[in-house]
Amino acid sequence: MDWRQKLVSPNAVLERMRPGMSVFLSTGAAEPRTLVKHLMAVQSANLQDLELIQILSLADAISLRNLQNQKFRLKTFFSGWVADEAIASGHVDLIPCHPFRIPGLLESRKVQVDAVFVQITPPDKDGYSSLGVSVDAARLAMEQADFVVGEINDRIPRTLGDTFVRITEFDMLVPSEEPPVYFERWPVEPVNHKIAVNIAPLVDDKSCIAFSMGSLFEAVSLALAGKRDLGVHSPFFSDALMDLVKSGAVTNRHKELFRRKSITSYACGTADLLKWLDQNPSVEFQPVDKVFDPLSIGRNPRFVAIISAKRADITGRISLHTGLGHIAAGPAEVLAFISGAQFSEGGYTIFGLPSRDHRGRTNITVFIKDHKNSFDFREGVDYVVTEYGVAYLKGLTLRERAQAMIEIAHPEDRAGLIATAKQKNILYTDQIYFPESDRCYPAHINERQQFKSRVELRFRPIRPSDEEKMRRLFYRFSDEAVYYRYFSSLKAMPHARMQAYVNVDWSTIMSIVGVDGKPGEGVIVSEARYLLDPDGQWAEVAFVVDEAYQRIGISTYVFNLLVRLAKERGVKGFWADVLLSNTAMMKVFHKSGLPVLREMESGVYHVTIPFDTADDGSP
Repeated sequence: MDWRQKLVSPNAVLERMRPGMSVFLSTGAAEPRTLVKHLMAVQSANLQDLELIQILSLADAISLRNLQNQKFRLKTFFSGWVADEAIASGHVDLIPCHPFRIPGLLESRKVQVDAVFVQITPPDKDGYSSLGVSVDAARLAMEQADFVVGEINDRIPRTLGDTFVRITEFDMLVPSEEPPVYFERWPVEPVNHKIAVNIAPLVDDKSCIAFSMGSLFEAVSLALAGKRDLGVHSPFFSDALMDLVKSGAVTNRHKELFRRKSITSYACGTADLLKWLDQNPSVEFQPVDKVFDPLSIGRNPRFVAIISAKRADITGRISLHTGLGHIAAGPAEVLAFISGAQFSEGGYTIFGLPSRDHRGRTNITVFIKDHKNSFDFREGVDYVVTEYGVAYLKGLTLRERAQAMIEIAHPEDRAGLIATAKQKNILYTDQIYFPESDRCYPAHINERQQFKSRVELRFRPIRPSDEEKMRRLFYRFSDEAVYYRYFSSLKAMPHARMQAYVNVDWSTIMSIVGVDGKPGEGVIVSEARYLLDPDGQWAEVAFVVDEAYQRIGISTYVFNLLVRLAKERGVKGFWADVLLSNTAMMKVFHKSGLPVLREMESGVYHVTIPFDTADDGSP
């Protein structure tokens, strides 16, 4: 039988409908717009009390105005653009469910499906059509329904993967009168560009990533373009993700599941994206029970879930976007990828958000209360990133989390957050905070250096949240190292002493730490600082290096770094008191190539190091 003999008008399809039927609609950009628009427009006795079932509602055919006509109700599993407002107003029924369990609900008939309207490509010579830009649970719904209709659209891509259906499976076919649903690209807001730049170093080569849609992901795509051998296991495929694949950063070579293939369930984007996806062998569309299954996600090593957040509190609770900022980022969907990251060897989650919203209100709060789409799964929040930096929360106490989160809040909001956190006993009641010093934090100092034995460290200014890491560094020192640094036999470094050390007055002190590990985490293995004399012309210098990292050039590097920074600030030179037995420190001074003048008194060298060789070296 020639498939064209099944072609009918939309009205012929609607004549087959009965009151009370449950109709499954293909999702998102694959919505069968011709059938749906006729369904909205036709007034007929047999089109009453219909139940429309859609996994995710993105298209414009089902509007809140149409939903108010009482002819049908929409049931959905995700609160997408259209459904979000309608759910809040009571016109749409939301079915809370983990996405990977949706096919099971259909198969068990706990969610009844009587008819299916799906958008498909024209069949090939062998009689197979593709489901195009949305797979989700459409095939399983077709198997459960008594009446299956395909809307043939020759403008949608013939995608590969688990997308093919035989044309003989359809009872009726309708030619599409509408173009596919296109989504314009989001402009990259400057704040999201800064957030993306902070996210990029957290994503290692060979990682497998999950994307969504929005301005942040447009920016992240640009920031990740220099990576190598990335993999993709993502619910949505967008223009930004297409650009990342085109950049050569994505090979999928190191995935365990669907190796050498980018995996997705939905595509949402421009006509360029749909054209690129047409018969593209590098991208496979799979059902939601595979794409959203945490165990399947976790089979991929180094899985990184990048998630756009709306708000976060200082203990790690997250509030997700709603409305136009919300495609498929409800708690259930996000939980699938958080769980997948936890199952993945080397996997983790990254939540990105601006420090303030468009109205200038802080997005970092002490507590999230009464926020829509919030969830209290703090254990699954590894990184939180704003334009001001990275907070690594894994393994931190609530107090340590609060310190890290406050440091990435907007500078003008930090004092209030600290005051409230102290009142709530989240922070120590004696917690030090210098607002003026905070505003002067030299965030532009951020360097990487590789040393012998392939040790690569990051160097940045010290932060108040480094208190615990600096305490750990202190307790790794030998008695000799402690005496060399502090000229006394210190045995303990309590909170009161260490917090005074890490809360720096940047007008008189420069303190640089060396960190082994990613931004926001890692271990502090060195600290170097200078302290200006009262006249502001000379400065006392000191530095320490973890004994496990000595003799690879770190001391020489940090001393030269301090010299450069001091010169930029008009300092004339350094001085230091050095024990006679501390030959290692003297070697570092001499390696700098600067004059090293010294005077001996009571077994201690008083060393002066002028930066100007014509200087007489007198502080």
